[in-house]
Amino acid sequence: MATSAMAAECEVNIDSTDAMKYDKNEFVIDKSCEEFTVNLTHSGKLPKNAMGHNVVITKASNAQAVASDGMTAGLDNDYIKPDDERVIAHTEIIGGGEKTSVTFQVDKIKPEEDYMFFCSFPGHIAVMKGTVKLQ
Repeated sequence: MATSAMAAECEVNIDSTDAMKYDKNEFVIDKSCEEFTVNLTHSGKLPKNAMGHNVVITKASNAQAVASDGMTAGLDNDYIKPDDERVIAHTEIIGGGEKTSVTFQVDKIKPEEDYMFFCSFPGHIAVMKGTVKLQ
């Protein structure tokens, strides 16, 4: 049992709500993880076209531009510009009662850079955002 307690946790669970909030404002990726999974739930009741949420991971310096470009991409593209190379990983947009996840290669995250996660639904980045750290 002690051995498993020492193993790196290579995933994070994030909940989102109709109140336009995540239940976390930071998550840490252990540098020993090769892959990392973000599991997103939406514990609200509103549909994705009214109060949809996702998780997008980018360098902090790119987040606002990625969100702005994503607004024109529309719901069918999860409010992410297709093939946007600034996006490290993103989940699909989900509505109340739904779940989704995304797994990505940890080597896309560099220790010397600042990263963040946010919701790309139009306007949500103002309050639905947090930091991603590698350590």
